[in-house]
Amino acid sequence: MAKICLCLTAKTIQRNLEILNKYGKYADIAELRVDCLDADDRLYIRRFPELVNIPVILTIRRDIDGGYYTQGEGARVRLFANGLAYADADSRHNFAYVDIEEDFDVPSLEEAARTFGTRIIRSYHNVNGIIENIPEKLKSMKRAGDEILKIALKVNSTNDVLRVFNASGAVTGQDKIFICMGHYGIYSRILAERFGSFLTYSSALSEEETPGAPGQMDVRELAELYQFKKITKNTKIYGVVGYPLKASVSPWFFNNVFNMENTDAVYAPFPVDSVSSFLTLAKEMDVQGLSVTVPYKEAVLSELADSSDAVQSIGACNTVFRDRDEWHGENTDCTGFSSSLLEFLNEKNFKHKKLTIIGAGGVARSVASEIHRLGGKALILNRTVHKARALASQYNFRWGGLDNQGIELMAKYCDIIVQTTSVGMEGYTDNDSPLDPLELYNFTGKEKVMDLIYSPPVTPFLKRAADAGCKTINGYDMVIRQACLQYYNFFGTEIHQQLLTRINTMGAKSWNRIQSG
Repeated sequence: MAKICLCLTAKTIQRNLEILNKYGKYADIAELRVDCLDADDRLYIRRFPELVNIPVILTIRRDIDGGYYTQGEGARVRLFANGLAYADADSRHNFAYVDIEEDFDVPSLEEAARTFGTRIIRSYHNVNGIIENIPEKLKSMKRAGDEILKIALKVNSTNDVLRVFNASGAVTGQDKIFICMGHYGIYSRILAERFGSFLTYSSALSEEETPGAPGQMDVRELAELYQFKKITKNTKIYGVVGYPLKASVSPWFFNNVFNMENTDAVYAPFPVDSVSSFLTLAKEMDVQGLSVTVPYKEAVLSELADSSDAVQSIGACNTVFRDRDEWHGENTDCTGFSSSLLEFLNEKNFKHKKLTIIGAGGVARSVASEIHRLGGKALILNRTVHKARALASQYNFRWGGLDNQGIELMAKYCDIIVQTTSVGMEGYTDNDSPLDPLELYNFTGKEKVMDLIYSPPVTPFLKRAADAGCKTINGYDMVIRQACLQYYNFFGTEIHQQLLTRINTMGAKSWNRIQSG
């Protein structure tokens, strides 16, 4: 099975030892990034393997390959030689691996490494993008049968990841490492086994040291939350599709459920730029089910072979699952929203209630549908007014923009305010809009306010409402409720109540602790 490698990028050997002592239990291998060390500490790298109880990779990464080494190749050769010199008869006291680039040609160094059992990782890095023929590149790199061939590519799209995955399947009978650097490739690190990779690189992200490469995951999170060392070719894969996916609670929820019930499954984040390209990749990876979040709840509809009545009437889908190799769609947002809000209000329905919905996207469609089904009247306000009008017309609701005229309409629709946009979410970036989508509105303190965002737990919008005396709720409870419904769609059974109680006891505090590191 694939191994976890912890990248050590501190400036001193002592600091690297401290990090390894703290996090080494989560890793199988450590990589000493000599290029990150201070000049004085580089003199003492030979002793490092003797000081630890884990196999170590010796790496001196050049700046052109995404590292920090800027001196000449002659000086780098001498550093490699110093690290491999005076080999001990006990191989545990030597570097277990040495990472050298495919254009690095010092046969005597390689011969010395092999003589004393140090295995060569021959690597190619492209920090700018993907290359045309990855299998052919691997073939051209190989010089000896015992080498591990490594290709690290910056992926700039979901289609890039698909090409890397297909290349990994085309190369057999060879130990290899495939790395999709960058945010789009994060799941390739979790699913290294499925990508046919010998190992995955990780960092101690809760420490202050620089990660080894863009997109590396936290070593503890890989080992504990994703149960990386238990992932095999038989492990069932689920996940959440969206972008940017920097604050989704779903991996935390589902992986904790899988771990507690001892289910051989993993739930990964899938940040994508094309839901169509990803669903092609998902079939290749044998993904069984997906949660769908912004901005793809509407775009995914055209990719489905079949969908529920709720999806068809609402026009948005947040759950996709495989049935006879076809994608089927469901919507669990609607019931998750209404059950959460009604319990918060201690009500059975929305009769005699007038609500304002902020936003007109996929989740707003689910919210509007439930408000109408349960007898409520609503005003829909959106920055793009024609989208608010189109959604409102389905239910004979009022509509407007997020301007003074729209705010004036809220006077008759302010029993409950539901904020459905991404504004204020962790990772949200839009320099043209404020972090409070309703900044023109003055709360009276009588409104009941729900923000469907849960990370951060309190958005600027929700804080302003609470400060005015409003009763408020964020989206954490809703997302857990809809996730339970997704679980039923994935597995055909409900989550055991005792297990769900344990999850709820861990609750938002545990999630927020993970988020803060």
